[in-house]
Formats: sequence, C-alpha cells, structure tokens
Amino acid sequence: MDFLQLVKQHNLTSLLCDGNFGLEKENIRTDLNGNLSLTPHPEVFGDKAKHPYITTDFAEAQVEMVTPIFATSQQALNFMEALHDLVSLELKNELLWPYSLPPKLPIEDNLIREAQFANPEITEYREYLAAKYGKRKQLLSGVHFNFSFADSFLQQLYCANPNGLSFREFKDQVYLKVARYYLKFCWLVIYLTGANSVAHATYLSQEHAQRKKTKLTEDSYYFDGASSFRNGVSGYRNLDYFYVSYNSLYDYIADIKQAISSGHIIAAKEYYSQLRLKGHTKSGVLDDLYNNGINYVEIRTLDLNPLTKVGITPESLELIHLILIYGLLAPDFLMSDEEYRLANQNQILAADSNRSQEIWLHYSTTEAKHLQNRGIEVLQQIYTTLSEAGISQNKLAVLDYYQQRLQDNQPSYACEIAKQVAENGYSDYFINLATKYFDLSKRHNYQFCGFEDLELSTQILLKEAVKWGLKFKFLDRQDNFISLTQGKLTQYIKQATKTSLDNYATILAMENKLVTKQLLTDNGLIVANGENYTQLTDALANYSRYQQGKIVIKPNSTNFGQGITIFKQACSYSDFNYALNYAFSFDQQILIEQLAEGQEYRFFVIDGQCLAVLYREPANVIGDGKSTISQLVTLKNLDPLRGTGYVTPLEKITLGETEALFLAEQGLDFNSIPEFKHKIYLRENSNISTGGDSLDVTELMPKAYKRIAVKAANSCQARICGVDMLIRDISNPYPENNYTLIELNFNPAIHIHTYPYQGKNRKLAKKILDALGFNSL
Repeated sequence: MDFLQLVKQHNLTSLLCDGNFGLEKENIRTDLNGNLSLTPHPEVFGDKAKHPYITTDFAEAQVEMVTPIFATSQQALNFMEALHDLVSLELKNELLWPYSLPPKLPIEDNLIREAQFANPEITEYREYLAAKYGKRKQLLSGVHFNFSFADSFLQQLYCANPNGLSFREFKDQVYLKVARYYLKFCWLVIYLTGANSVAHATYLSQEHAQRKKTKLTEDSYYFDGASSFRNGVSGYRNLDYFYVSYNSLYDYIADIKQAISSGHIIAAKEYYSQLRLKGHTKSGVLDDLYNNGINYVEIRTLDLNPLTKVGITPESLELIHLILIYGLLAPDFLMSDEEYRLANQNQILAADSNRSQEIWLHYSTTEAKHLQNRGIEVLQQIYTTLSEAGISQNKLAVLDYYQQRLQDNQPSYACEIAKQVAENGYSDYFINLATKYFDLSKRHNYQFCGFEDLELSTQILLKEAVKWGLKFKFLDRQDNFISLTQGKLTQYIKQATKTSLDNYATILAMENKLVTKQLLTDNGLIVANGENYTQLTDALANYSRYQQGKIVIKPNSTNFGQGITIFKQACSYSDFNYALNYAFSFDQQILIEQLAEGQEYRFFVIDGQCLAVLYREPANVIGDGKSTISQLVTLKNLDPLRGTGYVTPLEKITLGETEALFLAEQGLDFNSIPEFKHKIYLRENSNISTGGDSLDVTELMPKAYKRIAVKAANSCQARICGVDMLIRDISNPYPENNYTLIELNFNPAIHIHTYPYQGKNRKLAKKILDALGFNSL
C-alpha cells in the first residue's frame, strides 16, 4: 500500500499530523539531601491502584504520572507539567529526582520497598521483578510516549484504499508497519535524546564491574561518552534475547506467548521492547489485542532529561511523532529475526558507545555505517518524504535542529550532565536542579499548566479534581463549563461554583437585588434602606429626597459593580440624572439605597458553613522611610501573585490619573517618600481588579457575623453563596447596629480565598467537590 500517494491524491495532508497523544513519566522521590525516599506514596493522592493520573511504578518511592489523551503532543506535555507541579507541591520535605538513574540508595536492598497495593498480586509481581532483575535496575525511570493516528484520518485512508481488509485489519497493519520502522530507527532517537551516563556509586553492582567507566566524583562514575545508560546493555531490558515479530499481530501475540512458555518472561507486560503494541484495555493485554486489535503504540525510549523542568523536551516528542508518520508513508518492509536482532544491537551501540570515538552501526548482516552519517541520511530521508506529503516546514524544523546537532557533533545531553556532575557533585547537582524546578512550580502554583485560558477559579477546581483522580471533560471551554466524573457520579459545573447544588429559583433570587433584599428582610436580617424604581421620571421626581447624598444608585441585576454610582456628598440634579440613566442602561429596574457605613467583607458559605471571610483592601503601599511611592509600587508588583489581565489572583498596581488625584488629596505624589511602616492608600475603591489586596480574616471574624452570613445564604436556600457584608467595627462581637448586608452572589470566586495576599489558603475547591458528592481516592 503506497500511503504517501494516497495521502497526496486524496488531500489528506491536513489530517496526517493529527493524532491522539499521551505521556507517562516516572520520578523517584528523594529527601532534601538526595537520598531515596523511604516514605510511602503520599496519602493525598489516595489509592494508587485507582488514581488515573498519579500512581507508582516499581517502587513505593517511584511516582508515575499519566496524562489523558490529547490532540497534540504539546497539550499532553502541558498536562504532564501540571501533574509534575501538582505532585511536587504536595510532597512534604521531599523532591522529585529529575534524572533517570536513581539517587543515593540505601546499602541494604530491603529498604528499597516495592510499591504496595491492596491487591497482593500487583505487589507480588513487583517482588518477582526485584528478585529477577534487582531492585536497583527497576528504579531506572523514564518516559513513555503513547500515540495513535486520528480515527478520522485512518477512516479516510481506509476508504481511499479498498483492498478487502476490514477496518480493524487495516488499522493493525498500519500500526505494525509504523512499529517496524520505529524499531529500525530507534537507535537514532536514543543517540539524539539520551540523557544519562553517570551513576551514583550506590547504584552500581557486580553486574557493572566489567563495564568501562571512570570515577567522576567521590561517589559517582561516568560510563565514558555513553548517551543513555538506561537504554544500554545494563539498562531496562530483558535478560535474554528473544524474537518478537512485528510482521503480523498474531505472530506478535504468538511470539510473546512463546517467550512466556519458554520462561524468558512471565507476562506480556514484562516484554521490555522499545515499542509495545497496545489494545483498548490495560488488563488481559494479549487477549485484548487478539479480540479488538491495536489501539495505539507505546514508545518507551525517552530518558528523563534533567536539563528541563518536566524531564521531557517538545523536540524529542516531535522527532518521534515525525518518525512514526514517516513509518506510515515509507515503503513497506518485513522485519526478520536477524533484522530485529540487529535493531536491538544498534540500540545498544547508540546508547553505550563512546561518542568521542567513531560508532559503526549494523546496516545489514554484512555492512556497517558510520552512526553520524547514517543519522543525517535518515533525517534527510524523513524530511524529503514528509515534505513530499505536504507537511509544513515549521513542523519539519525539528529535523533540521537534530541534523545540525549531528553535523556539528554537538555534545549529548548525557555529556553536558556529566560535566555538571563533575563540577558540582552527583547529589548536589540533581538536588539543586530539583529545588530549582520546585521553586518554578511554586512560583506559579495558582495556575494549572495548559489551562491558563480558564478563569482562575475554574483552574483551581480542575486542579483539585485531578488530584482526587476525577475524570474531566470540557463541555464548553470558552464558557468554563466542565463535567467531572467518578464512577457513576457525573456533575456539571460552570465557572467553579455554578453547580447542580443550587436550583434555578435560588440563582434568579440572588441575581435580583430587590428579591434578595426582600428575602433577607423576611428573615430578620439588616439591609440598606432604599427604594426601587422602574421609571426614570419617578426616580427624578424624588431628587429632593436624595440630593444631600450618601446614597448608592445601582441596577437591580448587575455583576462586577457595573452601573453603580456612589454619592458620598450632595449631588447636583444633572449628576443625579446621569447616574440614573447609567443604572437604567443595565437594567429596567434600579435601586436607590442609603450608603451604609463600614468595611466590606466577602463571606463564602457552602452547605450552611461559613468557610472563608475576606477583606478587600484598596491598593496601597507601606513606607520604608527611603523609597518613593513609585518605587514601593514597583517592589510590590514583583509579587508573583500579581499580574495583568485578570490571569493572576491579584492585579498589579498602576499609577495613573486616578491614583495621582487620590494622592493629591492627601498632599502626596508619586515621588513622595512615606514614613517607615506608614500605609499610603492609592485608591478609594477596594477592588482586586485595581490593585487591591485580598486579606483573609476568617479567624479574626466574630462567629456572630458568620452566622449572619449562613442565615443570609439560607434565606435564598443557597448551598454555594458569596455574602457581601459591611461591618462598622469588626472588633465588636455583637452585630446589632454594626452590620449591613449588601448582596448575595450565586457565582462567588474561589481564587481570592485560595490565594489571598495575606492569610491562609481556605481550600474551597476541596469543599465544593465534597459538597458535590465526590470522594478523594
């Protein structure tokens, strides 16, 4: 089947690069000094056997992170970074070791604990691996790249080539062909992406005694010039060679069964090939393949690259993706036992050979080729074929990048790492990297990597859901509308707090300020005095009642403070008229209320409990006795919680006309130098959106006001509710004549309570998931 011509003839180039991409990554947990962690898998992630994203591999200390399937490799990589951040920030006095070879290991093997599962068979399999391969070898960590072509592409390719095969048979042949090519060229991926050639002394055993190595530091050794110890002869591979055919699915299955019956391995999952054929389920692997065919391929080549935070470079994923596409389009061939053996030998040569010397690959049973020259030749071959297929030059740029590395004989990642270890020490170098990456995760911990387009509150809820092991789906990403599923329970959520917990009547009641006031009043709660109007003329006719000021004019239904005008002093008739028209432009009904006194607080209520209270303080700086207001603002804006465009928990403070006028009223300007510890306010309004501070006062707030907030939410039968309350004196525990309720919010933000400028993270996402009926695994 000439797939290249079919793609060109049927204009399938636009679908050729589409696919389904997933990643799996292992990292060892260490203590802060670079010793293997001896603690159990973190409880916060629940049952490791059930969690779809965060589990363990061989050892209890070996975290495995698994992404869902995404439409691009970059999206999968983004989610892996999100998982990496999530795990890093949940560890207690531990770090994620960023390197494929393990950290300093205990002298006694029995301290290296196999991953413990409730199902004893899972644990017993790991004990079998420990006995057969040794615990140290099983601690080698890496990356698996899962890929399948888009179904829409395969369907059209199948229809373009009627040949009597069923679609399932056609699909199997596609992935078998791709697999053969990947195995043939896997050595190139190892050589270009290999990232480990240094081992700690505690890792080495008698098995490595005969291998050529140099003592690099007091406690580490260098396998001279090697690219990837993990992929080499002493790496993660079966003890015995046995042939597995990729020429047909049934031969593949039969050969693995033969390896099991011959005692080479005890199960299909012990077959440590660079590429595995995968079915639709994780259990009954061979039976599933036999009955349902190949669903995707699993590439197991990539080392952890410690030179990047997550251990995976986009370029490495792109390289593999292009090789897989090339495998589809290139002329077909069958792989004999001898070719399969040579492919394995080439993988070891690429992994273990000293790069400072010439490396010769097995081109055939009788011919060898220089590795670098052969690598350039293969990359050019792939480039030519994919260009002919119409793939964009931008997509193919990674081939130029790697070809240039070969032509320039650039040092491998492994060599760069070895140089750094020699200069800094084994444990110190990798722990310093791990600490650096932890700090990066911490710096933007309010974000959920790959989902920055969502509102912050939605990001926070989604991050918590992933930590709990809930499956998620976007119903309308732009509208922040998602579904969360656990077992048979599915909940639909919009913008983090719009859920099925509150009925439509409750939401409508909270949207309507007149109705809200009536319900609050009926429940004996204090609200601002005022009147509502539906006609401009009626409101204007009562100007004399309001002309002395201290009033608020606002639409009956509004959000984000839109349409509101406050008169603290007497207002002219023209200003009054303008404010009325402004309010009516947002709603057909408006309210004119007395301006209540006090500071405004936001209470967050879930299911009859007040879980958080926040005070929003106007933009301000605190003097140090030597810096100008402008300089103090610059320093305060360095806080990573501050940004622009509402993508961070706090907004940067700006110095514009409004701030200049407000300072002028205080006899100050931007160049004024405030006294030490003297607080200077830059605005009157307390909005976070204009640089205000969010101060958590949950523990300072007297219980009486929390009870009022709960009663206010109950007045509308609201289960999730934000209650805005003015309090004259927070130190007064008796609320009589000391508070006024302003409004209820049916969609209260949770990010302001999760990442306040000062105070505790109130972890409201967890409380929402609890209320929705989900359980942490």
